Amino acid sequence: MAFADPVTLEGRHVRLETMTHDRAAAIAAALAAAATDGAMWESKVTSIPRPEGARAYVDQALKELDAGVSLPFVTIDRVSGKAVGSTRYMNIEAPHRRLEIGTTWIGKSFQRTAINTEAKYLMLRHAFETLNCIAVDLRTHEKNTQSRAAIERLGARLDGLLRNHRIMPDGSLRNTATYSIIATEWPAVKGRLEARLAQG
Repeated sequence: MAFADPVTLEGRHVRLETMTHDRAAAIAAALAAAATDGAMWESKVTSIPRPEGARAYVDQALKELDAGVSLPFVTIDRVSGKAVGSTRYMNIEAPHRRLEIGTTWIGKSFQRTAINTEAKYLMLRHAFETLNCIAVDLRTHEKNTQSRAAIERLGARLDGLLRNHRIMPDGSLRNTATYSIIATEWPAVKGRLEARLAQG
């Protein structure tokens, strides 16, 4: 299986569906609605599309899919069937069997639920057990304490800070905290995640 082959990852709480060209308009509308849950685009430490920019966001994701450098997903709450956000495999380095899980956002009503934990579990399991990755990276804004705490709860290790790594939409400079999980760490990470999901 190639790293950017479309796939659906499904658990008890969440379903991750690969974005497709034939559903681009419907996906954009669903993500525009999800972004309004808490006006997510107003955050200074994330890059989330404004509702009117959702189609451009989806079109860019599909360009990256076509180029084989990204595999973008729509995050769907299985109970309601609603799209609640998006995530993706990105910065895919197939020759090195390495990728990043990123561009992740979830509407405010669904934060601090099992949705994000199970989505990360499904993506990590697929990366390590199906794609045979040697490492998975997770990156976030240095000042995004909520995201950093969530990444650290996964069991990822901090590799360091990339200084002046990105220019944010408001023109500010982002230092990026970069974490990773390597293949030998996956069994322990998997056990912790399964224990957490069993509690919820």
